[in-house]
Amino acid sequence: MKKLWKNCHIATMQHGQYSSIENAAMVTLGQHIHWIGIEKDVPIDDYVETIDLNGAWVTPGLIDCHTHSVFGGNRSIEFEQRLQGVSYAEIAASGGGIASTVRATREASEEQLLASALKRIRCMLKDGVTTIEIKSGYGLDYANERKMLRVIRQVAQILPMTVKSTCLAAHALPPEYQDQSDAYIEYICNEMLPRLHEEGLVDAVDAFCEYLAFSPAQVERVFKTAQSLNLPIKLHAEQLSSLGGSSLAARYHALSADHLEFITEDDVKAMAGAGTVAVLLPGAFYFLRETQLPPVDSLHKHGVRIALSSDLNPGTSPALSLRLMLNMGSTLFRLTPEQALAGVTIHAAHALGLQDTHGSLEQGKVADFIAWDIEHPSEIVYWLGGDLPKRIVQHGNEIVF
Repeated sequence: MKKLWKNCHIATMQHGQYSSIENAAMVTLGQHIHWIGIEKDVPIDDYVETIDLNGAWVTPGLIDCHTHSVFGGNRSIEFEQRLQGVSYAEIAASGGGIASTVRATREASEEQLLASALKRIRCMLKDGVTTIEIKSGYGLDYANERKMLRVIRQVAQILPMTVKSTCLAAHALPPEYQDQSDAYIEYICNEMLPRLHEEGLVDAVDAFCEYLAFSPAQVERVFKTAQSLNLPIKLHAEQLSSLGGSSLAARYHALSADHLEFITEDDVKAMAGAGTVAVLLPGAFYFLRETQLPPVDSLHKHGVRIALSSDLNPGTSPALSLRLMLNMGSTLFRLTPEQALAGVTIHAAHALGLQDTHGSLEQGKVADFIAWDIEHPSEIVYWLGGDLPKRIVQHGNEIVF
């Protein structure tokens, strides 16, 4: 059925810019955008419903393209330790970090994981997120990775959001493979990933390429397996050191390489050539009190798309507001508000392979949008915290909380 959404201004976010249409209107047909333009040019038709947006600014629904939203427990004690001077690497070496979340996740039932995840993800939805990627990676064996991935699929059934599921089994070394990282990679490639894919639980594959995780050679084994299964890939790369993971990701035409504080210009050039998106995670940068900034100027220079994401996770970015990440992307990484907003709309869509259907407001795309009670789109980035008045529409239907 056709709905007319009128009396608004629209930031379509095509080409990574506001691409504003003032005094605008939009027609949706079912789940998709049927027409968009200046209100005076609205096609005459029998609309089932006409919705007056009262002069709101309309943007695409926000896309959080890198999260670890499903997990057991939390790591607030480690937060306190870091404030007392203990490094992330030291915490990990003493059995904390990812390992502590693995224990809590393995101990939690599927129902408990789902209940806790829904609390967090509902916060993101109320903040304007209509599409979210969620990674596994706290199970680290078939049964528990499967449990996490099943929860992710259930989130998609319960909440009015598009939910993409990423297998991050190569996140850390599980205790049963102590000092046997090559054997664990073999297990992922030969058993875990093929079985999970066969069950329809995996949309993409990720890995953590870092000195305290897995080497580029080990990550490449995972990439080859993903490639053989026709699964797109992503990569945690260059967060703590420079290992060339982002160049490796580019060689395999990864959708994205994420973090990137220690990326080199050669890595940037490789990503530009491959069309791999740079996903920057200001929440983790802030929470870990890092000082090595990602080379944003180099990414701009070589034309690499820059996305922003919350990196919602229990250890390094317990962020429940993607909109706050927009402000951090501007204040910490010096993105303009327009660039930041592009980073959670059209560029984030590219980071998930959804650019043909999501991320901008265009005829034929999915009707996911937010009508913000603001005077200019830059306010979405400007305001710190709080709940900006808004109307959230997903697949052409307004969400009522």
